[in-house]
Amino acid sequence: MTLNLTMPGHDELKPRITVFGVGGAGGNAVNNMIEKQLDGVDFVVANTDAQALSQSNAESRIQLGVKVTEGLGAGARASVGAAAAEESIEQIVDHLAGAHMCFITAGMGGGTGTGAAPIIAQAARELGVLTVGVVTKPFQFEGAKRMRQAEEGVEALQKMVDTLIIIPNQNLFRLANEKTTFTEAFSMADDVLYQGVKGVTDLMVRPGLINLDFADVRAVMDEMGKAMMGTGEDSGEDRAIQAAEKAIANPLLDEISLRGAKGVLINITGGHDLTLFELDEAANRIREEVDPDANIIVGSTLDPSMEGSIRVSVVATGIDVSQVAADLPVPRRSMAQPLKQQVSAEVPAPAPVAQPEPAPVAARVAEPEPSLFGAMDAQRAAAEEQMEDIFDDEIAADDLPPPAYQPRVEEFARSTYAEEDDLDAYVAPRAPAPGTPTPEALQRLQAAVGRTPVQPQQRRPEPEARAPEERPRFGINSLINR
Repeated sequence: MTLNLTMPGHDELKPRITVFGVGGAGGNAVNNMIEKQLDGVDFVVANTDAQALSQSNAESRIQLGVKVTEGLGAGARASVGAAAAEESIEQIVDHLAGAHMCFITAGMGGGTGTGAAPIIAQAARELGVLTVGVVTKPFQFEGAKRMRQAEEGVEALQKMVDTLIIIPNQNLFRLANEKTTFTEAFSMADDVLYQGVKGVTDLMVRPGLINLDFADVRAVMDEMGKAMMGTGEDSGEDRAIQAAEKAIANPLLDEISLRGAKGVLINITGGHDLTLFELDEAANRIREEVDPDANIIVGSTLDPSMEGSIRVSVVATGIDVSQVAADLPVPRRSMAQPLKQQVSAEVPAPAPVAQPEPAPVAARVAEPEPSLFGAMDAQRAAAEEQMEDIFDDEIAADDLPPPAYQPRVEEFARSTYAEEDDLDAYVAPRAPAPGTPTPEALQRLQAAVGRTPVQPQQRRPEPEARAPEERPRFGINSLINR
């Protein structure tokens, strides 16, 4: 009997990261990362527009909704984008199979990104992939309708991803000036995704003094809601503090802050001149901003090309829950305190002053009532009674015949509604929210996931430990017994 014993290859033990660009904005973000030569990541682009898809530099491309759009765009309709993603759900599952982590980038407010991104995120969730959404919101000059559609898309996507990062395009004006071109402005927004993906890949690819891997990333980002990613780099004096300040102050992200974050992943990269005190300064500066009970994971990576400089990457999650908890007590306290002070100060002061005032006022008002106004009211009442008697006599004198046609309203209403057992059957069905898959698409998604071979990196199934007596033994004794 021949025994073949092989060791697993190193490629099989590496975590696989996939960046999924959806729509026009997602495809542009992927092209930006490819131009910057980001390694260790698989790029996939999905779009309904065949012309925009042909301009992508990614090797893996998915033409969404060939039958729905026939190679055209979604026309800024999220329902068309969702239907196109449902049509191509099998191809989406094939590109997501085997991935450990997936970044889904899209522009909210349009058709393909708003409608297809939640469908793709749900497919990744069914496969057990850690999913991070990085989306942009439209400019103010694009109108309120597009902004409302973007908000609906963000709400649908947040239900499907583990962590969500929002970049409002309006915040680009904080960094742009009069000479900033349109292309340069969007490159700034794409750089947020690039720095975030690079910070995560460096943790898993580059070995470090304090090594971190995918398990640490998953512990911080799994089911944590809204998040922020920031990277700061500096050199010279106080480089650690300055790099940490740049990492936590990203002007492009949504109006969120690190305060109250529940999970924080810090990666500090430097050359061989990185000191222990600099590591302590950078980590403590970030720790001051987050929740005291936050899950903080610190890693350090050595890069020989960064001699004289230091780079700090921060991934903070669970911000939406802490932000609500931090904002609610502020208005309640500011409104409750003055109310208590006013009640306690006003109640004892006017009480003695108000008691003597009502007695003379009541006496003065009661004196003039019977003198003048009583007689006038009596005269008016008598005149009104006479006028009513006159009009009643005139109405009684007019003997007009009743109308020839008198509709029977009660019988008509009774015959109309008596035959209707279920009134809800005549109500038009409501349109589903953008990004909501149809029951047929869910069945196809489950069928596609069922055909996909189970990957060892899925986090949900846990192998049960065998009993000691059932464990197979292999050694010299077993060979001798044969």
